[in-house]
Formats: sequence, C-alpha cells, structure tokens
Amino acid sequence: MKTITIEGQIRTEFGKAATRQLRSEEKVPAVIYGGAQEINFAAPAVAFKHVVYTPDFMIIEVKVAGKAYKCVLKDLQFDKVSDQLIHIDFLELVADKKVVVTLPIKFVGTPAGVKAGGKLVTKIKSLKIKALPKDLRENIELDITNLELNENIRVQDVKTANMEIMNSPRIPIASVTMTRQLKQEEATAVKGAAAPAAKAAPAKAAAAAPAAAAKAPAKK
Repeated sequence: MKTITIEGQIRTEFGKAATRQLRSEEKVPAVIYGGAQEINFAAPAVAFKHVVYTPDFMIIEVKVAGKAYKCVLKDLQFDKVSDQLIHIDFLELVADKKVVVTLPIKFVGTPAGVKAGGKLVTKIKSLKIKALPKDLRENIELDITNLELNENIRVQDVKTANMEIMNSPRIPIASVTMTRQLKQEEATAVKGAAAPAAKAAPAKAAAAAPAAAAKAPAKK
C-alpha cells in the first residue's frame, strides 16, 4: 500500500483571524476524525499536493506533536474564487473499525469484444467500499477479458474478499460497443447477401411466365 507522510503542527488558535493568518503563511488547516480524540493541525499547502491531486488511493501518515496517525482522505474544501485548498479532513484508521473509502478500478486484460473490433467504454472508474483497515488495498482489479461485443460488466459482477461494495449492484462499470467501422462492415455484408437474392427473384419470375402461359386455355 502506498503511504505518504505529512508533518504538521497542532493548532492552538481558531476562528477567522487565525485561519487567515495560516493561509497568509501558505498553510492549510486540517483535522483528523475517528480516533480516540479529534486532532486539529495545520501543514504547508505544498505538503498536501500529492494527496489532493491524484486519482490513487493511499494511506496518509500524519505526524503531529511527536505522534503519528495513519489516516485516509475524507473530505476537501476549495475556495470558490481562487480554487485553492482551504481545508482538509482525514479519517484515522482504527484496527477494529470499518471505514468507507473510494478505491480506483484497475481493468485487467483485453476484452474479447475489443479483439472482434469493438470499443471499450468505461462508465465508472472507482467503487465505494466498506472494510477494515487491514483489508484496504490500492485498487480493485477487474478482469474484463471475457467481455464480449455489446455486453456490460456491472457492479454485481465484481468479487472482493473482505470488502462490502456500497454502489448499486446494477450500475454498469464497462461495456464493449460497436465502432462505426464495424457497423459499416456489417451493413455492407448484409447488402452483399441481399443482392444475389434480389437477382434470383426476377429470374424465377421469368421462368414461371412461360409455364403459366402454357397452362392458360387457348382463346376460341
């Protein structure tokens, strides 16, 4: 499991003035929930860069006042005007307490439908799961090798040991759809098969005409 370390300082002052002072020093206020006590601290904004701007799931070890807390990212707040990070929440990992986190999906294999000329379309790229800290992992591997053309793989098809998936089971995760080229090739094949049948129809009609004339009674 990928782990990143952040070193911070305990916050002793609160309120708007104290928060403005922190931001003027290019620091971000943060809090750790879920443990024996709530920990309020601050750290340089640059220290959070690899936690905030990444799709990866990781464990964050926060070192404050001589103690280390293993956490996961819980929530982020950004300034509506400047889009700068203004607050961050962490959830402390407690051995016997399950946590809800979002894990990215890692697609494994090349779908059979893609080999047949289709295109892989991913609908969602992560899943929300509930698990004990010891069962957390960087991602959820999903084998899509057997995914055929015009087929879907859904949340209910994902099997995870010691994890409860919180998403609705019927939500599609990925599918293989026809490409424009494949549709054109199929249309051409259908037209090609229909052409000989169309040519054969007049020939049958012409052959049937003399026979009908022979059967017709002669006019007196």
